[in-house]
Amino acid sequence: MAWQRPDGRQPYQLRPVSFQQNFTRFAPGSVLTICGETKVLCTVSVAEGVPKFLAGTGKGWLTAEYRMLPTATQQRQEREFLKLSGRTQEIQRLIGRSLRAAVDLDALGERTLNVDADVLQADAGTRTAAITGGFVALADAISKLMQQGVLERSPLVGQVAAVSVGLLQGEAFLDLNYIEDVAATVDFNVVMNQDLEIIEVQGTAEEGSFSRAQLNQLLDFAEKGIQKLLIAQQQAIAPLKIG
Repeated sequence: MAWQRPDGRQPYQLRPVSFQQNFTRFAPGSVLTICGETKVLCTVSVAEGVPKFLAGTGKGWLTAEYRMLPTATQQRQEREFLKLSGRTQEIQRLIGRSLRAAVDLDALGERTLNVDADVLQADAGTRTAAITGGFVALADAISKLMQQGVLERSPLVGQVAAVSVGLLQGEAFLDLNYIEDVAATVDFNVVMNQDLEIIEVQGTAEEGSFSRAQLNQLLDFAEKGIQKLLIAQQQAIAPLKIG
């Protein structure tokens, strides 16, 4: 029997996605990203100066931090203080790598963009929501920095969006929720740019293996989902010119 999605979506359908911009007061970029029941607050701030390895080069930097609130999941999780879990470190590095692909670091100058992704509610896909919403927050922040005269021109060179895909009972499904993520025998996180070129793919078989044909189908589903996410981003940041 084929897998029946708990929310009634078709295999190739995204969860409802929305971006609530200017969600907080002080960050130049602040977006509550909602993907189904997953909610991630993405904020972007700027600081003068760069890490030591970039000092004197004229280039800027973008880095990311990712955290989950203790009650983001059904069972309360302890806060991470001095020692971050391997999962948290891996996710925030992914967010940073992904969003740097959208930025001309030379145009940024010796400044650092800090992207904070705080998971308020988790129903799977928190890292992909952080990337997709993080880009909207990044675009908003850059727009404000240009209005303030901090930046002479936009360092944005493209868009970045991300989505999850997986195999359930041998079939491909897009944008897994928690029930599906737990049940999936194969799951992937895919990050692409505005040209649908791949920035990063994270994937593994939780059980057994998968075929090249199944991999192709997973990437096809991811591409179609990311196309829709890119459109949603464009609608949110319409006034800002990219590239």
